[in-house]
Amino acid sequence: MLDDVDTAARQVIASLVWAPSWLVSLLVLGAAVLVALGIHRVVYRFITHLVSGRDLFWRSLVARTKGPTKLGFIFLCANAAVSIAPLTLRQTSVLRHLLLLCLISLLGWVAITALRIWTTVYLRRFKLDAEDNLLARKHATQSRILQRVASSLILVITAAVALMTFPGVRQYGVSLLASAGAAGLVVGLALQPVLKNLIAGIQLAVTQPIRIEDAVIVEGEWGNVEEINSTYVVVRLWDWRRMVLPLSYFIEHPFQNWTREGSSLIGTVFLYVDYTAPVGRMREQLEAIARASRLWDRQVVNMQVTDFKPDTMEIRMLVSAGNAGRAFDLRCEVREKMIAWLQAEHPTCLPRRRSEIVGLPEGAAWMAERPAEARQASAA
Repeated sequence: MLDDVDTAARQVIASLVWAPSWLVSLLVLGAAVLVALGIHRVVYRFITHLVSGRDLFWRSLVARTKGPTKLGFIFLCANAAVSIAPLTLRQTSVLRHLLLLCLISLLGWVAITALRIWTTVYLRRFKLDAEDNLLARKHATQSRILQRVASSLILVITAAVALMTFPGVRQYGVSLLASAGAAGLVVGLALQPVLKNLIAGIQLAVTQPIRIEDAVIVEGEWGNVEEINSTYVVVRLWDWRRMVLPLSYFIEHPFQNWTREGSSLIGTVFLYVDYTAPVGRMREQLEAIARASRLWDRQVVNMQVTDFKPDTMEIRMLVSAGNAGRAFDLRCEVREKMIAWLQAEHPTCLPRRRSEIVGLPEGAAWMAERPAEARQASAA
């Protein structure tokens, strides 16, 4: 059947002897585009109906690849039309090579699109805005890092396959293989930062010392991991600044991760009071403050005397909250309400310095009691 179509097409082209060859070639390529659009329309409707009962991935893949598949049909039909168009051998070779490059790029595009759709559909099962989002952050971090690594590999492979279609590049490839040792050493030294971060990204995806939305302390700053790319990590600091760090930083340097196994944290509040402060009453007041607060997670509330200073004693209060932000706010609330309670109920228990005059000489007691009169007598 294809032979009959090819024969009929050649007969039609032969009947156009009155037209210049370039015009005939344009007409042939235009007809090939129209045929490709018609075939794509029929095939796309059939595939859409076929995947209508499948899961979200296949439906999204068909919907998102409508444009690329249309281009694919155009490239295939144009390649067939080139063979029957009245072109020279050089023109035919150039057009076929160009169509081959377009088809290779299109396949890479479709592969990256399919990978992105799969990652999005997979992550729809996890909610990052949930209260306990440890599992969601774990899968989101792993999927996004591996997606970026896989996308980079697809781009490299697509570019390599496209370049290998050029005979000159294939010859250079053979020459490079002959000197693979020296070339590999030079390339390895030149790409050391890139390869270092690429390998660090794979390590982060597997071991996961950090995840998306983890609360971390890096370089003395507190913030949340906002984005993990193929070469760097963006940390959103508490005051909305962004700190950008290479992936290798989290492999080579120590840092604090406050949400490694869970988001709950224990906040610490220190208070310095006089030795006469009623510790038992303060403990009851701390429990009352915690119970009345919407920030407390009902897990930990405790108070202990942890140290004695020359003039004060150190009180340590512990309260827990669901995450780092709530723990910080709860600590501030405990400080404010506890000091307000002490000022209102036990003002004498606030820190103060004592002084005592011992062993005054006889007759000097009245000078201590009446300093103004003593100064006047001394002046006289």
